[in-house]
Amino acid sequence: MAKKEQHLRKPEWLKIKLNTNENYTGLKKMMREKQLHTVCEEAKCPNIHECWAVRKTATFMILGDVCTRACRFCAVKTGLPNELDWQEPERVADSVVLMGLKHVVVTAVARDDLKDGGAAVFAETVRAIRRKSPLTSIEVLPSDMGGVLDNLKTLMDAKPDIMNHNIETVRSLSDRVRARAKYDRSLEFLKRAKELNDTIPTKSSIMIGLGETKEEIIETMDDLRANDVDILTLGQYLQPSTKHLKVQKYYHPDEFAELKEIALSKGFSHCEAGPLVRSSYHADEQVNSAQQNKKAKLEALEVEAKEA
Repeated sequence: MAKKEQHLRKPEWLKIKLNTNENYTGLKKMMREKQLHTVCEEAKCPNIHECWAVRKTATFMILGDVCTRACRFCAVKTGLPNELDWQEPERVADSVVLMGLKHVVVTAVARDDLKDGGAAVFAETVRAIRRKSPLTSIEVLPSDMGGVLDNLKTLMDAKPDIMNHNIETVRSLSDRVRARAKYDRSLEFLKRAKELNDTIPTKSSIMIGLGETKEEIIETMDDLRANDVDILTLGQYLQPSTKHLKVQKYYHPDEFAELKEIALSKGFSHCEAGPLVRSSYHADEQVNSAQQNKKAKLEALEVEAKEA
């Protein structure tokens, strides 16, 4: 008889106290009334209360709540999506205003059933938020949209403040962890985004705890920097259900601190790293950091031009 695989016990530093105050519950009610989805809820993010009620940031999930892919780490349901809802961009923008958001992340389920991968709705959502809440910074977090350059161009033409696309894991685990997405295609996606508009910072995220080595994490950092990615987030993988991949290791906060220092030494303009860090965690700080870094680079170029 095969030996039953044991589950690792969750360490103390991963236990959080939920703060379901009136502000949070009111926002949750509004989301349901407007028929909107957030990845904060769908992916069971541990930071939802801090982001919604304290930092005034949120991550909207557009294009429905059914994904065409079945990645083995993700809690979002999979299947055949419904038809497109072209009123969704306006409802998202209205909610940004009602919530008084300083920063918004717009992500989506993968829509491999659509020729443009959902790029047109993504772009219209960015434009709708710009019209109704011009002071809100906007980050987009799409799938690879089939790796089609025209789809990426449609989204980049809407000029988000940050283009985020997650590499998710190290090369050796990518095919096992992700569905349809490919490691090199994600790197190409990020590279092309920067080529289309080099004034828009690019960003990616790595989950750790799936069985990767420290050397592989560092190699992934190098791959991202080689493709001019500006911002990196590193977080602990947490198993959403018994059907998903098991956690192979819980990294200590000190290990995350070390990885953050390594990332910054490699040239990332900003790095968030910690057990509860997710792709959009402290995203408002990341856009500010990216803008400051961009300003510093421009000033340095001006100085060089004057000295030449």
